[in-house]
This record gives sequence, C-alpha cells and structure tokens, in this order.
Amino acid sequence: MALRIVSLNVWGGLLHEPLMQYLVDVDADVLCLQEVTRTKDAPSEWLVYRDHGVELPQRANLFEEIAAALPMHDAFFSPTARGDVFDGDRRIASEFGLATFVRKSYPVIGQASGFVHGEFSADGWGPHPRSRNAHCIRIFDYEGGFPVTIAHMHGLRDMDGKGDTPARRHQADALVELIRHVRQGNEKLVVCGDFNVLPGSVTFDSLGALGLSDLVTSRGHRDTRTSYYRKEPRFADYMLVTSAVEVIEFDPVAEPEVSDHRALLLNLR
Repeated sequence: MALRIVSLNVWGGLLHEPLMQYLVDVDADVLCLQEVTRTKDAPSEWLVYRDHGVELPQRANLFEEIAAALPMHDAFFSPTARGDVFDGDRRIASEFGLATFVRKSYPVIGQASGFVHGEFSADGWGPHPRSRNAHCIRIFDYEGGFPVTIAHMHGLRDMDGKGDTPARRHQADALVELIRHVRQGNEKLVVCGDFNVLPGSVTFDSLGALGLSDLVTSRGHRDTRTSYYRKEPRFADYMLVTSAVEVIEFDPVAEPEVSDHRALLLNLR
C-alpha cells in the first residue's frame, strides 16, 4: 500500500465546510498544512484578521477542529507568531503557523521545527516580510519497511512579489539545514509547502543539493492555485522528492476547491 502525503495552505479555514470534508475524505497518512490558526479561549468560531485595509475571516481554532476530525492522527502545531485578530471590535490574541498530522500507525522517530526567516513573535504579527518556519519529521513505514523524512515550509511573503531576495536565499539554506538535522543518510525525502517563490528560484538550487527534484514543474503542471486566486503567476506550492521515492501518483488537486491554493497529493512507495 502506498504512503499518502498531502500538502495544503488551508487559508485560515476560510472555506471551512469543504475543507474539513476534504481533509477527512482524502484519507492522507501525513497532512502538511500551512496557515493554520489556534486561539486560546476564543469567544467565537470565526474571527477576523485585519491588515492595511484587508479583512479576512478565519476560523478561531482550526488546529483543534482538524485534530478532532482526525482522531487517528497525531497532531503537531508550530506557530510563527501570536497577534491580534478581531471579534467585532474586540482584540483577541491568536496564534498562526504550521500543522502536521501523522496517522498513528506511522511512528514519528525524529522531528525538528525551526524558523527559516525571522523569529517567533509573541506580541504581534511583525513587519513584512513576516517570520516563517518549517517542520520536519522522520517516520517509519512498517508495511514498506523503510523510514522517510518529510518537511514542509510556508515561505515568506514579500510585498514586492515572489522573486529571489537575500532573505529567500537564507530561507532556503535554513530549510536545508533543518532537514539535514533530521534525515538519516540517503533515505527517502519529501519536501513540500507553500514556498511563495517562482519555479526558477534559487530555493530549488539549495534543495537540489539534497537530491530533490520538483514534481510540479517537472511534470508540466502550471497551476497550484484555485479559482479563488485571481492573480498571476499561479505558482506558489511545490512538492519535491529524491530519486529513492517511487511516485505512484502525484496530483495538484483541482477539485474540490477548499482554499485559494490547491492541495498537492502524493502517493509513494
């Protein structure tokens, strides 16, 4: 049986009902999720994020909601910051970051979480480009008889676009260093996430040093966004594997639409 990995920027749970249904129905062994919210003692199910005239509704406790919907998975939350969101005019402190869910039949035998840009901010979201982190796990596939290392990242968002910058070069190198801390030898490796870079980015040069190649661009896919995203370019999300990974299926999922990003689905041996 193949090991199934899904990477998805969940957009703060804005499309909550179809998102939750998809996360259950897709039956992934490992879910690598970006833009996940968690709010202690939230007064409402929905809160509002406000930034420079932009207002975006988001689920108050998306992490806990997903964990409850996936009781057979171990849940890990890696926040980047705690800042204010709003319940009407009332300010509420909320956390925002990455979440990783691993089916309990796949033991986590190593892991590391760390910042690839900036540091954790406990008292506000911080200036742009805001802090970003990555989470790397090493699991064992009992049926296949092998370990596999899986890392995901939410790349920094630069107001000037997705082109390479010194910060993005540092981010890529920091991600590689985090992976090297967890991975053993030349075992199977999968790296994924919303990188917020273009296909020609130096990010892929850095990851190439680990023997990784991207499944999105190498297989001719040109769109990792859904109809909820109306700008160009339409690359943001990537999934890379080493040659030791046997790709059974790879799909930037067009339907259902559960975010402004497509889910990236990989079945491997």
